[in-house]
Amino acid sequence: MHILHTRADLHAALRSCGAGVASGVALVPTMGNLHAGHLALVARARQLGSPVIASVFVNRLQFGAGEDFDRYPRTLERDAQALERAGCDLLFAPDEAEMYPVPQTFHVHPDPRLAGDLEGAARPGHFEGVATVVLKLLQLVQPAVAVFGKKDYQQLLVIRAMVEQFALPVRIEGVDTVRDPDGLAMSSRNGYLTPQQRAQAPQLQQALQELAQCVRAGCALPQLQQAQRAAEQQLRAQGWQPDYIDVRRRHDLQAPQAVDLGRENWLVALGAARLGSARLLDNLEI
Repeated sequence: MHILHTRADLHAALRSCGAGVASGVALVPTMGNLHAGHLALVARARQLGSPVIASVFVNRLQFGAGEDFDRYPRTLERDAQALERAGCDLLFAPDEAEMYPVPQTFHVHPDPRLAGDLEGAARPGHFEGVATVVLKLLQLVQPAVAVFGKKDYQQLLVIRAMVEQFALPVRIEGVDTVRDPDGLAMSSRNGYLTPQQRAQAPQLQQALQELAQCVRAGCALPQLQQAQRAAEQQLRAQGWQPDYIDVRRRHDLQAPQAVDLGRENWLVALGAARLGSARLLDNLEI
């Protein structure tokens, strides 16, 4: 596996692979501190294209004031070893000066109907930063397919909408969340949890499962809304600080209407909550 730190080296490596706009390059964008969930994205990318290129870049633009940009784990050497074992062909790991050689004064502003609620409300400006850096990575690599995890469900929808509206020649592939045996979604931020908090962490997924059970049991809309409030209150009683626990329509993340509750494969339960210094994010398709 070749490790590339500059855009010039990236383009030279892609040319040597015969890669171009019409090639089969598969891209896996990451912020590093990789775990099995990221490696599942690489495995899927290997099924979809060649060469496989992963990027590792901690993107300042998607972090808000007071968030964990400065302490976000940078583990490039370990990440490179894991990617090589997973069969990645190229690793693009630029620094900030390489990724943003001039101030990034042009930004992508996602549709607030999709990006302004849930994560968008809890983290103002987050999706603007995500969409801007992803657009830049897609332009630099020009892959045929880019692979993202479904754990960041809203992010996946924002990126798909951006690609569609800008008519970008890339397919966006979503991969199911990889979980620990107790159900906790794997995340780079799980390392912030103390042992006691780690034992509690599956409670977020359990809360989403209870909402899914409510929907599958045929509950009416007022019952579902009550179940959402109860789930949030229960997490608070267990020491969490929830940002949201909610059921939405999968395709546009709007609140469901009564008619939506009876449709199969139509809804998703989403949750984000802080436990100690870790902010955990999860979802469950219904």
